[in-house]
Amino acid sequence: METIILFAPLVGALITGFGWKLIGEKTGQILATALVMLAAVLSWVVFLGFDGETQHITVLRWIDSGSLGAEWGIRLDRMTAIMLIVVNSVSALVHLYSFGYMAHDENWTDDEPYRARFFAYLSFFTFAMLMLVTSDNLIQMFFGWEGVGVASYLLIGFYWKKQSASAAAIKAFVVNRVGDFGFLLGIALIYFLTDSVRFDEIFAAVPKLADMGFTFIGIEWTAANLIGVLLFIGAMGKSAQLFLHTWLPDAMEGPTPVSALIHAATMVTAGVFLVCRMSPLYEVAPEAKMMIVYIGGFTAFFAATVGLVQNDIKRVIAYSTCSQLGYMFVAAGVGLYPVAMFHLFTHAFFKAMLFLGAGSVIHATHHEQDMRWYGGLRKKIPVTFWAMMIGTLAITGVGIPLTYIGFAGFISKDAVIEGAYVGAPTIVFWLLVIGALMTSFYSWRLIFLTFFGENRAHLKPSDDHHGHHAHGHDDHGHGHDDHGHGHHHEPHESPMVMLIPLIVLAFGAVFAGMLWKEAFFGHADHVLEWFHGAIAMSTMVEVDGKSKLLLDAAHYVPTWVKLAPFVAMVTGLVLAYVMYIRRPELPAKIAAEQNTLYQFLLNKWYFDELYNFLFVRPAMALGRFLWKRGDGAVIDGTINGIAMGIIPFFTRLAGRLQSGYMFHYAFAMVLGIVVLVTWMSLSGSH
Repeated sequence: METIILFAPLVGALITGFGWKLIGEKTGQILATALVMLAAVLSWVVFLGFDGETQHITVLRWIDSGSLGAEWGIRLDRMTAIMLIVVNSVSALVHLYSFGYMAHDENWTDDEPYRARFFAYLSFFTFAMLMLVTSDNLIQMFFGWEGVGVASYLLIGFYWKKQSASAAAIKAFVVNRVGDFGFLLGIALIYFLTDSVRFDEIFAAVPKLADMGFTFIGIEWTAANLIGVLLFIGAMGKSAQLFLHTWLPDAMEGPTPVSALIHAATMVTAGVFLVCRMSPLYEVAPEAKMMIVYIGGFTAFFAATVGLVQNDIKRVIAYSTCSQLGYMFVAAGVGLYPVAMFHLFTHAFFKAMLFLGAGSVIHATHHEQDMRWYGGLRKKIPVTFWAMMIGTLAITGVGIPLTYIGFAGFISKDAVIEGAYVGAPTIVFWLLVIGALMTSFYSWRLIFLTFFGENRAHLKPSDDHHGHHAHGHDDHGHGHDDHGHGHHHEPHESPMVMLIPLIVLAFGAVFAGMLWKEAFFGHADHVLEWFHGAIAMSTMVEVDGKSKLLLDAAHYVPTWVKLAPFVAMVTGLVLAYVMYIRRPELPAKIAAEQNTLYQFLLNKWYFDELYNFLFVRPAMALGRFLWKRGDGAVIDGTINGIAMGIIPFFTRLAGRLQSGYMFHYAFAMVLGIVVLVTWMSLSGSH
């Protein structure tokens, strides 16, 4: 069964991608979707019936060179089972949704096989992610890690005719290579120190790594801390954490189903999965864990601030993803790996629903993505409206305070914040609380601008499709279609094939937190028993004079800490209501009065400009220098000089020797014999 789950998407990708001419494009779409749905159903069967006992299923021998051994295998434990349902469920729903969303794409002509190519890429992406989460060793994990990178490059740049899409795909690929280099160094160091890349053997060597000193870039480390930092650098790239986050918003250039697949459940959560998978190592690497806590906390805050002012509906949700990933890393950094997985689990449902809901809005408004030209859509597209409402209630954390009754995000995000209060520095705790307030504000801002008030499509400047010039907005992420805006046409509800995935995801967004709260955030003994060795959790803290595991201590935080996320949520909701319903003129007034701050946030803290100045321009200048001075002047100049000077001279000389007269050739032979005899006589040769 596990082998079918792993390879079904690959089979679908290969047949649809290479055999669509034989079976037809429509049949290829159906086949790819059916196989991913089969994998999703079997994943739920495994998850619900799994006893937690770790299983090792060898698929085939892969690498066997000296002491380096890496089988292609499946490590089935509780973490794998969780990721299987997350990846395959979201992927199956995205495949189904894409039938409607990609049915008539104005970027392509009807005779272009773009649908077959798109579904093949989706299925390949799913397979690569499954390779990553089922890996039993670091080499296989890296193989899946890079496979996900390749697939994301293909999907983000799917509209390769658009320069912005190609640039976004390259940016995602290059930025991720920076992180991947750290990951690769971490794998190499682990192999160098433990002589193995298999997880069980690495975990067995953790006590040795905790005590082993190591010097790297002139700094003294314990081996565990250095490995932990290097692996986390890889996680930073894949999960778009601060400093390596710049690729994520630009990834909106891909079709909306791609955004749901990449940002909800798969690629961006790979870094969180990596840290949780390596939890035995991180438990003895306190400095590496503290780095994760700080990076996660500041990422949650940074992305939330940028999300406040974005106008592109997909970019708002993208920065929301970036922020929520910060919460997951804070939980993992303090040692609450089950809570990090809990938020990853619930986040997959409501974030996929938000992205697919945004796609339904874009579809309804003829590919308009700027929220300033929406308004009053709740009566036009009611199913999409209620799906987006449920997703917003989940991500903002709506529930009954001091209980565990509420939407999925209410329970999992509160668990992260309570754990941060116990195990993280105070500043990180407050960054998360403030981030929760801003998350509520920009989420409700999206709802109010999109679904309430009067429709503003007629206000859109006809000479500026997205209001860039009029509003100083340099947004590049206008998704999959710049044609056929039709914003004066009547909005319409999406077809059922697009609405069914929203309805299914709504159940997860509502019930996932309440159903699995005890498994992820219950009593520590119960959680450890449920995970059955798939994670390590040993961080202890003092509570009322007694030493408790951090997970248990998180349940005994003061009441005001438990109430803080709820208060933040309500505050953000009230502010958004006042500014976008009661006094809609207020945002423009505040933006004008605080223009410097507004521009700072609108331009995403100027990270792109900074990186362009520090890295891109110098690299381009070096490239031009090597091209013009090195390749052009030195290499080509030398070769051309030889070609234009010396070689023609000898060519002409050789041409003169070939006169065509027999006596010339006989004379040359006689001269040759004379020279040969003379040389032999003088050298004494016989």
